[in-house]
Amino acid sequence: MTSSGATFTSNGTYCSMDGKVGRRAPLSIDTINRRVIESEYAVRGEIVQLAQKIARDLEEGKGNYPFDKVVWCNIGNPQILGQKPITYFRQVLALCECPQLLSHPNIRDLFPEDVINRAQLLIKAIPGGLGAYSDSAGALIIRQLVAAAISARDGFPSDPENIYMTDGASPAVHYMMDLLLREPSDGIMVPIPQYPLYSATLTLYGGTLVPYHLNEAAGWALDVANLRERLSEARAKGLCVRALVVINPGNPTGQCLSYDNIRDILAFCRDEQLVLIADEVYQANIYVEDKEFFSFKRVACSEGLLSAVPLVSLHSISKGFIGECGRRGGYMEVTGFPEAVKDQILKLASINLCPNLSGQICCALMMNPPQEGEASYPLYCEERNAILGSLKRRAELLVGALNRLQGVSCNAAEGALYAFPRVTLPDAAVRAAQQLGKQPDWLYCRELLAATGIVVVPGSGFGQADGTYHFRTTFLPSEEDIGHVVEALGKFHAAFLAKYGGVIAAAPAGAVEVEENGTH
Repeated sequence: MTSSGATFTSNGTYCSMDGKVGRRAPLSIDTINRRVIESEYAVRGEIVQLAQKIARDLEEGKGNYPFDKVVWCNIGNPQILGQKPITYFRQVLALCECPQLLSHPNIRDLFPEDVINRAQLLIKAIPGGLGAYSDSAGALIIRQLVAAAISARDGFPSDPENIYMTDGASPAVHYMMDLLLREPSDGIMVPIPQYPLYSATLTLYGGTLVPYHLNEAAGWALDVANLRERLSEARAKGLCVRALVVINPGNPTGQCLSYDNIRDILAFCRDEQLVLIADEVYQANIYVEDKEFFSFKRVACSEGLLSAVPLVSLHSISKGFIGECGRRGGYMEVTGFPEAVKDQILKLASINLCPNLSGQICCALMMNPPQEGEASYPLYCEERNAILGSLKRRAELLVGALNRLQGVSCNAAEGALYAFPRVTLPDAAVRAAQQLGKQPDWLYCRELLAATGIVVVPGSGFGQADGTYHFRTTFLPSEEDIGHVVEALGKFHAAFLAKYGGVIAAAPAGAVEVEENGTH
């Protein structure tokens, strides 16, 4: 029996899922894992693939497009849009990659003293250097540095034995899905809108998505009463709900949870015996002065809940002000798990041998940046503050412009890297999309790409209230380019409404029912 439900007989005859027998080619779309086919990842979906083709055409001088470049607003990938790497990180990495530079007679003319000291510490403590395998959970020195930084951040101790380094945060999600999902009746609660990594991995590992709905009318608030209702409904359907995912700050919604909200979520997980998966990769991206990032670990320790709630905390070098997406570095901290279960997490990590050393080192540097009094500190602060200050300005500019468009409303981006505006679309546009077998927000995003070269992602790829339409856009284009994005988007939106006959007044955000499956 194959994973798709088909079987092969001893004489090589193929039996499909519908019972038909014949001598077909052993490899075809009919004979691969159906879960792979059914999984979807919208941020690199159909529209992005078309945009990649357009970008190649522009590079090769082909095609006739009304723009001269593609603007990638579909994914949080800062450096592709011109953000410069943090100097300190690249300097330490350069010496770790090429340790013979440390013997150069002019090394101190080329690198600050603290960079040299940090590289020497890492090289000495990592057997074999960056070209050798590390421990499967990550090099011990890296886990020690990350644990020390978590302790300093939260004011409570962190154990290096609870740290697992990963190639970005995504492998940690795969580990948890693989660990927790035993059969289709196992479910995991996921916010709607959600980052589609969660729905995609749930499909891959054969579990069931249990949606809980963020309240758009209340700034994408997370209501614990709603969690209880959704959990009760799922259990009434016979599902065994294993875990709750919380993304804070939110993706794609940008909200930032309060201390009290986090405490109540932890208590909910304690009462319902759920694993809590805290996706905290945007913890450095807070843009409003009355908001503060609180880690779930810190609140759990403060409220005496650490031993009562199995907690997985995720972080990554891809986000924040760092944007080292291609380097693939991250970690998960696991607390409240039985030792026997942690052994199985280590087994999953061991199957992958180890995470890459460059990403591990960069993660340790993210968590342990230059300190006041060190040579690299002034430049590090200058670069960090410039990036975060610019992101704040760009977020305010984009959200303000979106809210000035007819039929568009957008909550403030309190954190993360995205805006998730709601768009009221003309009935004619809805019908046109239906005739194509597509969602209406797909049509809007597709025509936006064709007219402007701006790549955004339909809200239907993240989940949204039934009858509402959204798109996710980053505000990562440079301050020079974000003005072009705003202007081009405004002109396109007006033309789109004129083409399809305009819109009528929309119902207030949050005033409609939400789809049960979490996606369109």
